[in-house]
Amino acid sequence: MASMDFEPDVKVRVKEYRIGCIGAGMIMAECHLAAYAQAGFPVVAIASRTRTNAEKVAGRWGIPTVCDTPERLIEDSRVEIVDLAFPPDQQPALIRHALKQPHIKAILAQKPLALSVEDAVELRDEAAASGKILSVNQNMRYDQSMRVLKQIIDSGALGEIVFAEIDMHAIPHWQTFLAGYDRLTLANMSVHHLDVLRFLFGDPDEITTLTRKDPRTKFEHSDGITVSTLRFPSGVLAVSLEDVWSGPRQEGYSDDQHIDWRVDGTKGVAKGTIGWPKGVASTLTYASTETTGGKWVSPSWETMWFPHAFIGVMEQLQYALKTGTPPALSVADNVNTMALVEAGYRSMAEGRTIRLSEIPVDRATKKQGN
Repeated sequence: MASMDFEPDVKVRVKEYRIGCIGAGMIMAECHLAAYAQAGFPVVAIASRTRTNAEKVAGRWGIPTVCDTPERLIEDSRVEIVDLAFPPDQQPALIRHALKQPHIKAILAQKPLALSVEDAVELRDEAAASGKILSVNQNMRYDQSMRVLKQIIDSGALGEIVFAEIDMHAIPHWQTFLAGYDRLTLANMSVHHLDVLRFLFGDPDEITTLTRKDPRTKFEHSDGITVSTLRFPSGVLAVSLEDVWSGPRQEGYSDDQHIDWRVDGTKGVAKGTIGWPKGVASTLTYASTETTGGKWVSPSWETMWFPHAFIGVMEQLQYALKTGTPPALSVADNVNTMALVEAGYRSMAEGRTIRLSEIPVDRATKKQGN
């Protein structure tokens, strides 16, 4: 596969469905709405926990209607897609309210979908029963380096994949509501990496996770710095490390925040960086005995994970609506990511490797009488 054949960004195939946005924080204001404006997606309304914040964001992005509450927005008959950027303890109730509205066609929810895998399974099954699409915003799958890496792997250029790693030493933006939860890094940062490893290699058989508290994070939490080892049915061994301490935080200290990744195969290696800690584009370079003559090739792009990946997230949902096909980021698939996170927490608590078969996700909910 020649480098000019790669598609680091999605093609916008559908942009006709009217979007109502719930939330006015950093993720909505800087990522969702910036991406939608660039792609030409029609946003018709916004609501947040406080009307003042919603009005500020509406003015910035030219959104015509500000609703007093999230519920009022969901009930607005002009809204066809509900786009949620809300805390996971409050998100399920809004999803259920949207599932009841005849004019709502689809919902884009944030990760984590809920505070437990059991709640996620219930939401999955309730959405299926309603006939509406529920999609989950696993946006790292649309990071340009991850998309190109997936294309390289699928082409066979790296041969049989042997080992993979994601090595993070960077400081994420912890939303203030996270101070009220006991789970921190694995559920809110590692979830990106664990999900993208599933995207690249399928569902793992087992996970082993170790953790320690992060001394920089002032609120109470159970998991600060995390290291997870995953084993896949194919034999792939993968490591995901999230160091959210990343050295001293003081004036005059030149930190070296970064996120690096690497995939080793029998016929080649791909490696690169995730650009968001520095606000730059992600990178990728690879060498293959099959396609590059063993020489290192470095495709490039100017787009970034934040905000451009969010075009792909909303586009896949609109395309699913238009074509009647399952979304690329389906809630059914996301339940398996939540199960992987849950297995990681169980591994921490019990001090052992957890097989994913220990976290059941196939049962139907009792609420539906199934």
